[in-house]
Amino acid sequence: MSQVTKRALESSLKKLLLEKPLHKITVSDITDDCGINRMTFYYHFKDIYDLVEWACIESATRALAGQKTYDTWQQGFLQILQAVQKDKVFVTKVYHSISREHIENYLYRLTYDLMIGVVEEKAAGMTVRPEDKEFIANFYKYAFVGLTLEWVRTGMKADPAALRQLMQSRDGQALMQALTRPDNGAGLQRAMQAAMRGDTNVMAELVGRVAQSPEGAALMERVSQRLQK
Repeated sequence: MSQVTKRALESSLKKLLLEKPLHKITVSDITDDCGINRMTFYYHFKDIYDLVEWACIESATRALAGQKTYDTWQQGFLQILQAVQKDKVFVTKVYHSISREHIENYLYRLTYDLMIGVVEEKAAGMTVRPEDKEFIANFYKYAFVGLTLEWVRTGMKADPAALRQLMQSRDGQALMQALTRPDNGAGLQRAMQAAMRGDTNVMAELVGRVAQSPEGAALMERVSQRLQK
């Protein structure tokens, strides 16, 4: 019954987002639409943003079911993107609201969970330091989330399959290499650590430095164009 109530509240929130932005929706709006009392809402969620986060996690859990192995992780990425696109209005409204960090944090946690499982699988029987495993998982996490957030920001125009292909493409690989080339990945690792503390400026500066060279600018332009097709 608890899950049924939570899903009913989620459904009402998504319905209301078709009519107005997130910051103008109140708990009373949701409970009135859902036909339950405010006490029931607060029994399950501390506020609307807690409901938003729960909805994101539920969607992610369904998208990644059975897709956390080396042979299936790319399909897992695709299903994450398809889940995001299916909830386009919800994700876009949340992304452009004061709750944007919920979308970012949800994608970061989700992608890391997917990638660390793949890294652990491939490292089985090998001598790989835990910090190296974390670096690899974080590297792909930020690459994927960065591309996904840009895709969301530009209106999700590209097909999800095309975005997955971009991750695998020569340009996608070149972008990841460009981010790590100057200092063997130390700068990217610092940027990732800062982002985990909520500071994304270091990552933005790192990407900006890549775009300063003619080759880097051309690469970023090609990636941007592919995201908007």
